[in-house]
Amino acid sequence: MHIEQARQFILDKLNTQLPAKFYYHNASHAWDVYTAAKQIALGEGIGEYETCLLLTASLFHDSGLLLGEDEHEKKSCAVAREFLPGFDYTDDEIDRICDIIMATKVPQTPNEKLGEIICDADLDYLGRNDFFILSKRLFSELEITHGLQTETAWDKQQVGFLKSHHYFTQTAIASRAAEKEKHLQIIIDRLK
Repeated sequence: MHIEQARQFILDKLNTQLPAKFYYHNASHAWDVYTAAKQIALGEGIGEYETCLLLTASLFHDSGLLLGEDEHEKKSCAVAREFLPGFDYTDDEIDRICDIIMATKVPQTPNEKLGEIICDADLDYLGRNDFFILSKRLFSELEITHGLQTETAWDKQQVGFLKSHHYFTQTAIASRAAEKEKHLQIIIDRLK
C-alpha cells in the first residue's frame, strides 16, 4: 500500500474537483480526520498495518461527494475501488477500507474497532477548541446543500446532535467528551 501517494492523489482531487459549496466537507476535513484518526489509533494501540487501512479510509471517506451528495459513503467506496488499486491496495484491503468508510454514515454504527476510530475522528472537532469555527463552516455548507435557513435553526439542530452523539473509543472520550459538553451548554445558553 502506497498511502503517501494515495494521500496526495485524493487531497489534490478534493482540492481541485470538489464543488466550492463544500465549505466543511473538503480536503481540509479529510486531512483533519486523517490526523485525528492517527492520534486515536496511537492511543488505542492499533498496529501499523491496520492504521494504514484506517488512514486510507479517513482520506477517502467523503470523496464520494465528488460524485454527488446522496449516499456519498457508498460513492466514496466507489472512488476508493476505482483508484486504490493503482496504489497497490489489494481487493481485500479495499473491501476493509470500504467497511471502515461505511461506519461514518450517520447514525454511526461501527461494527469493529477501526470503524469506531474513524467515527470518533470524523467528529473529533465536536470536542476541540476550533469547534465554533468549523461549526460555522458546516452551517455555511448546509445553507446551500440542505436549505438551512437561520443560525438559530442550526443551533437547535446542533443541540439535538450533540445530545445524541457519543464517542466510541476511550482515547476520544478522555480527550474530547468534556469539551464537547461545554460546547453543548454554550449553544443551549445561546438559545435561551
